[in-house]
Amino acid sequence: MLVIVGYLVILGAVFGGFALAGGHLGSLIQPVELLMIFGSGAGAFLVANPNKVIKATLKALPTLMRNSHFNKALYMETLSLLFDILAKVRKEGLMSVEADVDAPDQSPIFTKYPKIISDHHVVEFLTDYLRLMVGGNMNAFEIENLMDSEIDTHHAEGEVPINAIAKMADALPAFGIVAAVMGVVHTMESVGIPPSELGKLIAAALVGTFLGILLSYGFVGPLAALLEHKLVESTKMLQCIKVTLLASLNGYAPQVAIEFGRKVLFSTERPTFSELEDEIKQRKSH
Repeated sequence: MLVIVGYLVILGAVFGGFALAGGHLGSLIQPVELLMIFGSGAGAFLVANPNKVIKATLKALPTLMRNSHFNKALYMETLSLLFDILAKVRKEGLMSVEADVDAPDQSPIFTKYPKIISDHHVVEFLTDYLRLMVGGNMNAFEIENLMDSEIDTHHAEGEVPINAIAKMADALPAFGIVAAVMGVVHTMESVGIPPSELGKLIAAALVGTFLGILLSYGFVGPLAALLEHKLVESTKMLQCIKVTLLASLNGYAPQVAIEFGRKVLFSTERPTFSELEDEIKQRKSH
């Protein structure tokens, strides 16, 4: 929603300012210039990226229109789920969560937390490392290294569409210049026409440069920045799970282990100690 609001603010500021300065908005409507800029940009995008990058970018674009679901409520569920799992492990042993790990969608523990169950990547990350813990063949240091490697891979994959969109944004001003040059060429070959008509051709040519810069810095570039913010948020979730499980592996009690996880969260989404404690007590009472 904020993406649309932001676009409307940009359009209002740029075109509204132009109109207030006495400009004629009709002179900025140049569909041919847009065709050249967008067409060149799309073509360069296809040339520069393999199929998997194109698919990843197209898959990422719809997420930009949705608000982030990584909020305090989600982290409260995550830490409560981790507490339930670690409490069961401490009470009944690691083997007691084997069935929960193998079929989380049927687990009485996991199904209490629908927001977590709906995030396949988070569930997979959590159950994979619980499975390694149940196996008992790896120590905390080895599991930590493996977690770091997977989180790095997750981050690298998330940067693929970000880089693709950012590079396309960087290219749009140049394609705007190309469109402007084409307009100048057309103007020069029409040099015999009346000055009033010649002025319109020159204005149309200059619009190409204007559109290339506006589309780059006002529309396409910010999408890459927004995707980067979303990637950081998704990575933070994995880091929260990581430090909680490692704290448990190092012998800390479940209540202390989830405190490790709580501490790595951003302050804007981090529940307080009392809030998390009250949440766990409330869920225990149900």
